[in-house]
Amino acid sequence: MTSTSEQPLMVARTADTGEANPYLLGVYAPVGTEIDAEDLQVIGEIPKDLNGVYLRNGPNPRFAPEGRYHWFDGDGMIHAVHLENGKARYRNRWVRTKAFEAESEAGKALWTGVMENPAGNPFGNAHGLGLKDNANTDVIFHRGRILATWYLCGSPYAVDPLSLETLGAEDFLGTLVGDMMAHPKVDEATGELFWFDYGPRPPYLRYGVISADGEVVNTTEIELPGPRLPHDMAVTEHFAVLMDLPLVQDLEAAKLGRHKLHFDRSMPSRFGVLPRYGDGSQIRWFEASPCYIYHVVNAWEQGEEVVLDVCRVRKPAPRPDARTPLAKMLSYLRLDAQLHRYRFNLRTGVCREAPLDDDNTEFPTVDARGVGRRNRYSYAVHISPESTLKFDGLVRYDNLAGAKTEYRFGPGRWGSEAPFAPREGAAADSADGHLVTFVQDEREGRSELDIFDAADLAAGPVARVLLPQRVPLGFHATWVRADQLEPLRA
Repeated sequence: MTSTSEQPLMVARTADTGEANPYLLGVYAPVGTEIDAEDLQVIGEIPKDLNGVYLRNGPNPRFAPEGRYHWFDGDGMIHAVHLENGKARYRNRWVRTKAFEAESEAGKALWTGVMENPAGNPFGNAHGLGLKDNANTDVIFHRGRILATWYLCGSPYAVDPLSLETLGAEDFLGTLVGDMMAHPKVDEATGELFWFDYGPRPPYLRYGVISADGEVVNTTEIELPGPRLPHDMAVTEHFAVLMDLPLVQDLEAAKLGRHKLHFDRSMPSRFGVLPRYGDGSQIRWFEASPCYIYHVVNAWEQGEEVVLDVCRVRKPAPRPDARTPLAKMLSYLRLDAQLHRYRFNLRTGVCREAPLDDDNTEFPTVDARGVGRRNRYSYAVHISPESTLKFDGLVRYDNLAGAKTEYRFGPGRWGSEAPFAPREGAAADSADGHLVTFVQDEREGRSELDIFDAADLAAGPVARVLLPQRVPLGFHATWVRADQLEPLRA
C-alpha cells in the first residue's frame, strides 16, 4: 500500500451561527490521503466474469472551507476499485482542477462556496459567476477517459480511468466548448457524447454533440425565457430532450452576488425535443406540471412518441421552518423523488405524464449499452428519511413486469450510486450482470465495495470487498468494462 498527502483540518461549524455542518462530519467527513492498495480482503467471492473498474466521484475539501460550506463545494475526489480475475485493488485521487492546484500552491482555501458572495474569488467557471469549479459530481466514460463534471456547469476534466491521473480540462481536439452541465450522455452505439451548458445571461442554454473521435460536430443555442438550472438531459436514437424547469435563479439575490434558487409553481415544466444534430429553431416544447428533475433514467422512441423516465421532485424548495442558510441547504438536499414517465407525441404535440412508483428513489442507472433505447430494467438507490442525504438501499425496476425488487443495507449502513455491470458476453438490457456500490458502515467506521447479482438483488451481496480507508458519502458513479479498458493497456 502507498499513500500521499496529509489529513486536512476541517472546521465543521459555520462562522456566523456556530451551527454544526453535518456534511463535514461523520460519514461525510473528508479523507486526506491518496492511497493505492492491492489484493483487498474479500468476504464471499468476486465473480470471475466481473472485470472492470468502479469509479465514484464526490466532494472532499482539501482545506478548511472559507465561509459557509455547501456539500457541492468540496474538491472532487474519485475513489476506484479495479476488479480483475477475482482480485480487487483500490485507488483514490483528487481531481486536480485549476482551482485545486491554485489552493494547493497557496496551502489554504482561496474560494468561498455557493452559499457565499463569490466577488473575492480568484476566478470561476466560464459564466463569470466566480464560483469554484470542483469537478466533484459525475464521472462519464468517453473516448478512453473519464470526464469529471460539476453540478453548476464547469470544465469537464479528463481523468485516466486506471491511474486516476488528471489529464487536464478536456478541450475536445482543440475546440473549446466552454462549460458543460453535470450529466452529459454517451450513446455507446455511436460513441457520441451529448451535452448542454446553461448560464445567467443569454444565451441561457447551449446544446452540443461530440463525436466518438472527440470532434465537436454540433453546437447550437436554445432560446429560453430566462436563466434556468437544468441538471440532466436525455437522448434517443434520433432526438435529444432538454428541460426548462421552474426552479430558477433569484434575480434579486443574483444582483447582490448570491446564488439563490426559487421554485415558481406558477410556471409549467417544459421539455424540448430536437433532432440530435438539429439547431435551436427545430426544438419542440411540451408542457407538463411544475416540478424539478435532477436525474433522468432513460428515454426512447415508441411509435410517434418519445418516452422519458425520470426521478421527479415535486417540491424542490426548503421547508417552511428552515430559517438559517444551513437549514435551507439541509432541506434542499433532502431529496423527495419518485419514478415518473412522460410521453411526448411528436405528431399531436400532446404531453402525457404519470407516476410509476410512489417510493423515494434517485440516482438511477441502466445498462450503459442501452442508453437511448427502450430498457426493461433500471436501478436506483432508496433515499433514507434521515435529515441528510443518505442511501439506505437499492431498487431494481422491471418495466416489462411492472415490478420492483428491493434490498436494504441495514442499520447505519449507507450506499452509493450503483451502476449495472454486465457479465462478459451478456446481452444488453438483461439482468445478467451485477450492481456495484460503495457501502459505508457508520457504526464501524469502515467502507467496502458490495457486489450484487442484479437478477437476485434481494439475496444481498455475493461479495464484500473491504476497503483500506473510509470512503465518504458522495455523488455519482460509473462502471467501465474490461473491454473498454483493454485499448488503454496497449
